Amino acid sequence: MVALPGVDPAWSTYLDVPSTAAADNPGTVHSWHYLDNGRQLADAGTAVRGTLLCVHGNPTWSYLWRTLVAQGVTEGWRVVAVDQLDMGFSRRTRTFRRLADRVTDLEDFVAALELEGPVVTVGHDWGGVVSLGFAHRNRFDLAGVVLTNTAIHQDPAVPIPAPLRLALLPGMHRHGTRTTSAFLDVTHALARPKLRRDVHAAFRAPYRTGADRAGIANFVSDIPADPSHPSHAALADIAEGVRTLEVPALMVWGPRDPVFTDTYLEDLTRRLPSADVHRFEDAGHLVQEDADVAGTVFRWLDERLPAGAPGIPADAPSSLPDAVSLESAAARTPPTFLWHQLLERSAGPEQGSIAVAEMGSDGIRRRLSWRELADDVDAVAAGLSRLGLGQGSRVSLLVPPGVDLTVSTYACLRIGAVIVVADAGLGTKGLSRAVKGSVPDAVIGIERALLAARLFGWPARRISVGALPAGTRALLRVESSLEALRTTPPGPLQDPEPDADAAILFTSGSTGPAKGVVYTHRQLSGMRDTVGGTFGLGPGGALVAGFAPFALLGPALGAASVTPDMDVTAPKTLTAQALGAAAQAIDATAVFAAPAALRNIVATRGGLGPSGAEALGLVTMVLSAGAPVPARLLEQVQELLPAATLHTPYGMTEALPVTDIDLEGILRAAADAAHPAGAMPGAGNGVCVGRAVQAASIAVSPLSQGGIPDGAPTTAPGVTGEILVDAPHVKDRYHRLWRTEGASSRTPPWHRTGDVGHFDEAGRLWVEGRLGHLITSPGAVLTPVGVEQALENVDGVRLAAVVGVGPTGTQAVVAVIEADRPNGRVRGRSRKLVLADAALTECARSAARKTGVELAAVLTAPALPVDVRHNAKIDRTKVAEWASAALAGGYRTP
Repeated sequence: MVALPGVDPAWSTYLDVPSTAAADNPGTVHSWHYLDNGRQLADAGTAVRGTLLCVHGNPTWSYLWRTLVAQGVTEGWRVVAVDQLDMGFSRRTRTFRRLADRVTDLEDFVAALELEGPVVTVGHDWGGVVSLGFAHRNRFDLAGVVLTNTAIHQDPAVPIPAPLRLALLPGMHRHGTRTTSAFLDVTHALARPKLRRDVHAAFRAPYRTGADRAGIANFVSDIPADPSHPSHAALADIAEGVRTLEVPALMVWGPRDPVFTDTYLEDLTRRLPSADVHRFEDAGHLVQEDADVAGTVFRWLDERLPAGAPGIPADAPSSLPDAVSLESAAARTPPTFLWHQLLERSAGPEQGSIAVAEMGSDGIRRRLSWRELADDVDAVAAGLSRLGLGQGSRVSLLVPPGVDLTVSTYACLRIGAVIVVADAGLGTKGLSRAVKGSVPDAVIGIERALLAARLFGWPARRISVGALPAGTRALLRVESSLEALRTTPPGPLQDPEPDADAAILFTSGSTGPAKGVVYTHRQLSGMRDTVGGTFGLGPGGALVAGFAPFALLGPALGAASVTPDMDVTAPKTLTAQALGAAAQAIDATAVFAAPAALRNIVATRGGLGPSGAEALGLVTMVLSAGAPVPARLLEQVQELLPAATLHTPYGMTEALPVTDIDLEGILRAAADAAHPAGAMPGAGNGVCVGRAVQAASIAVSPLSQGGIPDGAPTTAPGVTGEILVDAPHVKDRYHRLWRTEGASSRTPPWHRTGDVGHFDEAGRLWVEGRLGHLITSPGAVLTPVGVEQALENVDGVRLAAVVGVGPTGTQAVVAVIEADRPNGRVRGRSRKLVLADAALTECARSAARKTGVELAAVLTAPALPVDVRHNAKIDRTKVAEWASAALAGGYRTP
């Protein structure tokens, strides 16, 4: 084999293997090619922990596994990556090999190699099927199973993926797979990003001629497209057999795969329910080329098959932390479920009062009393059960906040279904990723959402919110509607297990692709108890919810809730008039609104009428979270709601809330930080978010000089580090993000938030930014928020982002400003990221110097990129890309 990028020539090995496959005559011997790092391990005297047996698919070869072979040397794992017969540099047998033959082939190879356990099979594409077939039939030495983008079952009611149907067409099959390299080239084109030229050439190396590609053609022909196919029985045997595997399993997936979609991943997880799963959101079919599969696999092996485990040498290295004793779930006090207050108030004297309402432009558009809400929830729950949905079913709710979303949420929870909630504000692309990635059993949605489900092929049964015309129902393939479900007579409902999954809530996507966050019923109840206990929200209260999660918590708290007349995907659309009308409708005692909403409320206060002003005057609490809220904005809000205590809790989708502080506390913290007697390293640098909420604990993991949060958890004042939180309402895990979950929970019992901050001498937490936004300037690691706040106090500056430009360790500090005055804005053809004028630059630099930071450059942008959920979190990663391009001369329009 010629030298290839990423391959040590010493790995390339050939072995003559006697065949027992049905496709061959007795006595047949085949020459197999494979990559093997065993000799390197032996030469180094490394204690071998086991063997990874890697099997490629079609139309790749063992080259696909080169990163595992290389990293196996340092990790103490022998990696044997085979070229299946008729593929790679193994022999062209000139026989048609069925799936059953290929499983036997692998057994023959392992026997000839005299491979002993422990063995972990690793497969991709067709190699996933073959490796599972081997695992199913050879369990004695089997220690684990790793799968990447594969499938072992095809629903007979669903056609195989379109690319495979095309490849199987009589007029296309031979020409596309053998006569030409089309199938090969199309597969390679799926890499994200595009394969390097030398890597692409390496993948093509064994397949130069039509004869070389015979195996590619035969693999395609052997796809069991329906039960009549000759290989269907073998596939079915494997699919059923793996259900009884009792070894650790890992699935590493590239969801941007036009063939092996999340539907096939879902099927595999149902057959191997204890498997760990990690989806690399931006990866596709060639996930090994797109993402760090090798690092993920070896990290998983360290955790699931550590040194000293049965069959694993005790002197092999292990990266596992010391074991942590966890409290038994069975010993914990059972929670009261979210619907406890709903049932209680629907049977009490309050049953006729408003429980939930939604506003329109001319007043209350719809309302339900506590009794009506409970009855509606019971009816819809019965209807969902009639459709076969229940314990563990995932139901995606694509319904705007209001009555229907509240009813749908509680109906699903009552039957033990798992609600999947993703913001429409994620945009079509982001929302589609979230829905497809969660693989719901059903989607409940408005007509527009169901149209998206139809267009983008979201795999789920569809239920409309309202009744639809027959033609529309047929077009959108809608099975039922909430109206139809409500006709089902209610029946008895059994409470789910407290530690069963209850919800998958997606993050805002402000720090990368939106992540699904899994909560159990116990953790949702913990969230309710924390919110109620911290803010005094409970039975008899009334909440104006400009943010969907708080609208859904209303019934759980026993508080009436109303959704104001606004576009919930754009918080900045909430006006003072709409807020006043909503508060008046339910005699509101509390308001939740995002910072962007508060800005617009203040900006539109001139439209607030006397009755609205009177209603706002009775509100006793305002909550605003999602991004820093300047004290001056809160002071303006205070003028509109004079009786309210203004709170800015800090939290995240993974733990909401974590800390709390009110306006008085913010002003006191600012005064303490500014007072010379209170001066200390880091004091006042960032946003003060107060102290831990009820039942929560917080700490920081100190940063190293290189900006790595590797210090022991501490609450010492003035120490900057990654913020850690432990609380009953912290998420259970990330949905199918095993690697991400491992990183976030690697310091039990803490959840690592990815935020950076410090404590002051009074025990208050200050947030300084995100780990990913640290600036590594020469001699120091800087955090952005404190400098940004100083810049936002400069006259004419609306928003500011501070980023690092240049190589890690030598980054220059650059400020990018969004101005709020005419002479600070860029107009016309100059609406680009450009250098600020001299006056603005000098003011910005002067403000930054007061925080101890010297700005290398000050740029202006027409608008800074913010998240879709809160319209407030700045995407500093994107800003850094803009600034780098601008300072390199590549001025661009943001």
